[in-house]
Amino acid sequence: MKPIFRQVALVGKYHASASPGQASSTHAALSGIAEFLASEGCEVVCERDTAASAGLTGCRALDIAGIGAECDLVLVVGGDGTMLGVGRQVARFGIPLIGINQGRLGFITDIPLGDYATVLPPMLRGEFEEDQRSLMQARVLRGGDAVFEALAMNDVVVNRGSTSGMAELRVEVDGHFVANQRADGLIIATPTGSTAYALSAGGPLLHPSNPGWVLVPIAPHTLSNRPIVLPDAAEIAIEVVGGRDVSANFDMQSLASLQHGDRIVVSRSQHKVRFLHPRGWTYFDTLRLKLHWNEGTVI
Repeated sequence: MKPIFRQVALVGKYHASASPGQASSTHAALSGIAEFLASEGCEVVCERDTAASAGLTGCRALDIAGIGAECDLVLVVGGDGTMLGVGRQVARFGIPLIGINQGRLGFITDIPLGDYATVLPPMLRGEFEEDQRSLMQARVLRGGDAVFEALAMNDVVVNRGSTSGMAELRVEVDGHFVANQRADGLIIATPTGSTAYALSAGGPLLHPSNPGWVLVPIAPHTLSNRPIVLPDAAEIAIEVVGGRDVSANFDMQSLASLQHGDRIVVSRSQHKVRFLHPRGWTYFDTLRLKLHWNEGTVI
C-alpha cells in the first residue's frame, strides 16, 4: 500500500558546537531515516538548517514556510525541545508531526530511534492515533503597547532573577482580580507543559484532551497560594508589581526582561499542534513509561 503522506519533511536536532563524533552520529541517523522514507515511497524534504548542519545532500532543502506550503507530514528527530520548537513553527500550517526520540525523556517524541523502521510503515499508511495539543499566545504589554510576543506549547513562566527577594505579581483572569502573589515566580502551563516545569513546582498533570491551563506558583510566600486549573478560553494577565530582574520565558527559549508595570497577557492561540502516534498509543502509556509508574510491580 502506498503511503498517504507523499511529501515528508525531515527535521533533526543539531548543535553548531557539536563535536565531530556527535555530528557524525546525527548525520548517520538522519541519512538513514531519509533513505528509509524514500524506500517507503515518500518524497523526502530536509529542513534547511538541518540539511546544512548535518551535511545532508541527498534531499531538497526548504525553510519552514516552504515546508508548510509543500509537505503533508513533518518527521522530527530529537528530543522534546526540538519537537516544541518545530511544533510552534508549523502549527499555523496544520501539518501533523511524528517524533523520533533522540533525547532523554521524550514525552512528545515517543518513537525510540532504534524502532523507526518497524513503527513508521503502518503510520505512513494511515494507521496512527492523532493527538492535538493547544498553544498559548503570549504578549508583554508595556504602557499599552506590545513589546514582545511569542507562542508557547509548554508554558509561560514569570520569575525573579538570581538576586535575592521575591517577585510581586498581580494576577487577573478575564479582567477579574484574582490575587497578588509574592513568590519566586508563576507558571502558566498547557496540558503538554503540565509534565514539565509545572510538575516540578507541584502542579497537577492535565490530560491533553482537557481544554485548560494550570496556574502554578513557584515557592510562594503564602502557602495557601496553590495551583489552580483554569479554562483555556480565559485570558490570564500577570502584572509585575515588584521585584528585581523579573523576566518572562516562553517554553524556556524566548526571554523578555520585564519592568514594573509590565503585563504578560496569555490567551489561547487559534492554532493547535497535531501529533501522530503509533496505533494503540495512549497518554497513560507515556506517563507510565516516562514517570516510571508501576516499576517493580506485576500488572
